[in-house]
Amino acid sequence: MPTLRVNGHPHALPAGGATLLHLLRNDLGLNSPKYGCGLGECGACTVLVDGMAARACVVPAQGVAGRHITTLEGLRSAAALHPVQQAFLETQAAQCGYCLNGMVMMAVSLLQHNPQPSEAQIRAQLSHNLCRCGTHVEILRAVQRAAVLLAESA
Repeated sequence: MPTLRVNGHPHALPAGGATLLHLLRNDLGLNSPKYGCGLGECGACTVLVDGMAARACVVPAQGVAGRHITTLEGLRSAAALHPVQQAFLETQAAQCGYCLNGMVMMAVSLLQHNPQPSEAQIRAQLSHNLCRCGTHVEILRAVQRAAVLLAESA
């Protein structure tokens, strides 16, 4: 039976045509990836697949067999929040929180590949994640703060 690793733990893939989002939320009880549009356009369902941001609502669960999936729940260590999570808290970058999962996961992906992004690069990375509350300025500050925190911890 095919498996995948979610937040470091192996899980069997069920048969059928479920999406990765369905598997994560309904089968594994991980509630951070949200169902937003179901079309891969809003970003609320973003997870990391082998370290790359992916929209879980359009990824077939069978398509990630053997891969490593990280959700928001899997970012933190036993001792502390991930620096991106910490930065979002420090800058108060959330209002309703629905977009937060996608924003954090996209920021993690960006900072893994570009530890010192410009504001334009941050804006480009997050441009396809929808936030209706209007915390865009705080989200930009959070990603900039996360870059500082990551550099300090290196």
